[in-house]
Amino acid sequence: MKSEEQINKDLILRERLALQRTILANQTTLLAVLRTTMYFFIAGLSANALLKVEHSSIIEMSFFICSFLILLVGIINYFKHKKMISENEKHIGDYKMDYFE
Repeated sequence: MKSEEQINKDLILRERLALQRTILANQTTLLAVLRTTMYFFIAGLSANALLKVEHSSIIEMSFFICSFLILLVGIINYFKHKKMISENEKHIGDYKMDYFE
């Protein structure tokens, strides 16, 4: 049977690894938002050349606005989650082992 100290170290390690996975997932989400933003921006740049319609500049501007809004929401979301992750990091190892007397 494992000692209380060994179990405590195992739980802290699992929590730290889970925290690292969460940080990496947050960064991956930001990169996906940046990729989507670039797609919308490039669509806005090429809309005028590809579409020979009367109001293609309106479509172009709508792609630019969508690109900017996606970028803004993605960055705000990234920093909001980054703050939540760092606030929860202080709780690692700060628990009481109820099943040991």
